[in-house]
Amino acid sequence: MTPEPIGRLARECPPPLDPELEAALAASGERTLLTGITADSLERARAALLASVPSLEQLAARGVFDVEEHQAPSDAGAVPLLVLRPRSATSERPILYFTHGGGLMMGNSRYGLGPVLRLAAELEAVVVSVDYRLAPEHRFPAGLDDAYAGLRWTTSHAVKLSGNPRRIVLVGASAGGNLAAALAMLARDRREVEVLGQLLMYPMLDDRNDSLSAHQMAGRGVWDRVSNETGWASWLGDSRRGRISPYAAPARSPDLSGLPPAFLDVGSAETFRDEVVAYAERIWATGGAAELHVWAGAVHGFDLLAPKAAVSRDAHTARLRWLGRLLRSDPPS
Repeated sequence: MTPEPIGRLARECPPPLDPELEAALAASGERTLLTGITADSLERARAALLASVPSLEQLAARGVFDVEEHQAPSDAGAVPLLVLRPRSATSERPILYFTHGGGLMMGNSRYGLGPVLRLAAELEAVVVSVDYRLAPEHRFPAGLDDAYAGLRWTTSHAVKLSGNPRRIVLVGASAGGNLAAALAMLARDRREVEVLGQLLMYPMLDDRNDSLSAHQMAGRGVWDRVSNETGWASWLGDSRRGRISPYAAPARSPDLSGLPPAFLDVGSAETFRDEVVAYAERIWATGGAAELHVWAGAVHGFDLLAPKAAVSRDAHTARLRWLGRLLRSDPPS
């Protein structure tokens, strides 16, 4: 645990914010700032988050993607999937399998799609976004089970979706980065599905919530220690008192070897900074492939907050270039 003097010093020395993002934060008001969420305020936060989510009609009206709804069978019933297929695609396109953010307790398959759709439009990739069950109503492993069932369905239906089953990349943002990292582990361990890579955007990886960056951003920016604690408590429930499964909190995994290539990025001014850096270092320690970017002055979800900011454009370019290199590589045999 972080000693209290260090925690106190960290709270007194937060990292500086990017000027464009600082202005966007100031203009956003409480509707965008997902800081200080507790169990009592969760429903209000859910409503505020969903207020910005586009409808299916709005997604289709942009004219770039055909929008379809599907369902994947699972032991708990059907899992809703949102499929966005480039109108220019015919077949054999890469597939970005997306798990949305929201602290494992908010959002739906239409939340946070903007950065993913911008990548997909340039790559002419199919996007499959899973509407997994949310905590605390459905604790771990419910949401992960849904995401895995959706991934299996996507693999078996890839050709029908104009996709290539050997070109599936896991893409997860925030809490969705947790699920994407866990899916990469499940793909490695169960050997039922083939995954080409994992794109983890400011992922939520470590339930301990006690890093230096978590203390630095306490009560600040977007998604602070209070919100993070609520998210993890909702996801893990009573199991948090015992041994934590690495599929629930990927930072707990004792073995990060044999994973597909990873791209990880995070802001310097956000709770998850240190756990993301540590995760990349542990992948490197096993001889694995990982590309890490720490965006100076960026807060959590910066590309959703201010997509036209210079740092958001830089992040998009870095992700796109990594995906381009990955998709040009030979898939595993």
